[in-house]
Amino acid sequence: MMSVSNFQAVYLKLNDSGRFDERIEKLYKILEKCSLCPRNCQVNRLNKQKGFCRSTDEVVVTSVGPHFGEEKELVGIGGSGTIFLSNCNLRCIYCQNYDISHLGEGQIQGEEQLAQSMLYLQGIGCHNINLVTPTQFSPQLVKAIKIAIELGLKLPIVYNCGGYENVETIKLLEGIIDIYMPDIKYSHKDMAERFSQALDYFQKAKEAVLEMHRQVGDLEIVDGIARRGLLIRHLVLPNDISGSKEVLEFIANEVSKDTYVNIMDQYRPEYEANKFPELSRRITEKEYNRVIEMAQNLGLHRGFEKISKRLF
Repeated sequence: MMSVSNFQAVYLKLNDSGRFDERIEKLYKILEKCSLCPRNCQVNRLNKQKGFCRSTDEVVVTSVGPHFGEEKELVGIGGSGTIFLSNCNLRCIYCQNYDISHLGEGQIQGEEQLAQSMLYLQGIGCHNINLVTPTQFSPQLVKAIKIAIELGLKLPIVYNCGGYENVETIKLLEGIIDIYMPDIKYSHKDMAERFSQALDYFQKAKEAVLEMHRQVGDLEIVDGIARRGLLIRHLVLPNDISGSKEVLEFIANEVSKDTYVNIMDQYRPEYEANKFPELSRRITEKEYNRVIEMAQNLGLHRGFEKISKRLF
């Protein structure tokens, strides 16, 4: 198990520099005419207005606790310290957590309470603070991190997002986030628009991922535990809806062949997926292994097994 004492989270250096408050101020300023994500809704969330993500300035949290279903490098022995946040800037019609992301279930937590949640996760032995779907609440979360630092927070912060990010927001997170964990869901515009209402998804995801990699580099793993870097998730969808070849080519050729890529096989029809025949089934072993072979042929080698071990 990774010891807190032998790891220094990147945000501690930023805090020591005295520039942390400036980042908080800039992020909160965005909420006045919200452009945190590519939706660019321009609503005043500080005045309780809601944009596409249906969020105001009040953070809604669904759950806080150790999670053992994440990547093994995040889970370790003590678990990944997840804070599941409600709402989302995507409308994936197959979302497995639609009650959270679409319906917004959860309880309001202020920044001080969020900071206490982070300290609780650290106190019970989690290896990181895993912010799940953080985009719409990034200003409040950064402020909570600052409060938690003053109270002894030392764990790495994981930014666990859907990939549909505004690169300007990501730039404001430099020196605060230790591990970026974005999805790259699609490469084709029509699929992204039809199934997540995000025509420009791939372009925005590429811009954001390149900036994330510039900040933190390839994933660093010490004694089996991720400490810093980029971890990309790619969910294989039936009928190649995800456009895996183009996604993997981007990662291998423009990011790094040493990128940790979790090629996921757990898709199942959820929420409204059964309304679409092309999404109404699980993937086959052949479909999954085809994507694995693509990744290997491109020189990618971290984060996935050579063959599927899952029962289809």
